[in-house]
Amino acid sequence: MIELYWPWLLSLLPLPLILRWLLPARAVAQQAALKVPFLDDLGPSETRVVSSERRWPLWLAAFAWACLLLAATRPQWLGEPIEQAVSGRDLMLAVDVSGSMQEEDFIIGKQRVDRLTAIKHVAGDFIQRRVGDRLGLILFGTQAYLHVPLTFDRKTVQTLLHEAFIGITEDDPKTSIGDAIGLAIKRLQQQQDASRVLILLTDGANTAGELTPLKAAELAAEHHLKIYTIGIGADEVLVRSLFGTRRVNPSADLDEKTLTAIADATGGHYFRARNTEELEKIYLMLDQLEPVEKDKQYFRPRSELFYWPLGLALLLTGCLTLARLRWS
Repeated sequence: MIELYWPWLLSLLPLPLILRWLLPARAVAQQAALKVPFLDDLGPSETRVVSSERRWPLWLAAFAWACLLLAATRPQWLGEPIEQAVSGRDLMLAVDVSGSMQEEDFIIGKQRVDRLTAIKHVAGDFIQRRVGDRLGLILFGTQAYLHVPLTFDRKTVQTLLHEAFIGITEDDPKTSIGDAIGLAIKRLQQQQDASRVLILLTDGANTAGELTPLKAAELAAEHHLKIYTIGIGADEVLVRSLFGTRRVNPSADLDEKTLTAIADATGGHYFRARNTEELEKIYLMLDQLEPVEKDKQYFRPRSELFYWPLGLALLLTGCLTLARLRWS
């Protein structure tokens, strides 16, 4: 569908005729600069043919004027309506990428994978469902940094999450939970009218950073930032060695007490994910706790078309100029 942004400009189409009628005609020279002795020998029909042949530049100029006005109206092609829900929620994911996340105690499709791979697998589907939310991604290890700023582009957040790897922040296997929360506060506090939510996933305790997790939780509560914390890691796994099989707890360093305190202080909730199934259930629960927007809006993409009539008008003007120079 084509739409004219300023259709009223088409009312100027008869302007050249109006100006010709209002303005005085150019005075005709008393004596011709060039005499054609045999002009009188031409019959009436021949004179009429010459006159009609010289009339085509007038029609060409009129068509160029119409194309120029059409370009000025700014014609646009309107695409099909695209559904877009806007919830007004800013949702930030903070994912632990420290060295302990390489522990392979999760199973996806009967294959043992590390914790970060399990998060990518489950969180990717969660991101795809968050229609209408602005999403962001923070990665933290020894340091915390913003990997993806807030955006409606869920595909980009999903892609960059899958491109993250263990140790992307630092080779040191320490964890800075407090700094990750502080960075989320800094990035979200500028959005005054939005509902601000942080989902923090970690498998350890705070061992680095300048800001303690509890202090960061107090600041988050002051800025109305709700935090959902998720503790990652199995309670026990079987380890085979030369001395036989023994059970070990790979989540011994998980500070559940602090993660619970962070969630309670900000009005969120603490979840425990010991396997892939529990992690998937947690994200489904988060969908219920922070539902996506039901009311949808529609917009139609616009493509500018003015350059087509404008180019044609310039081409016709060039042809008229060349013809005038030839006659001169």
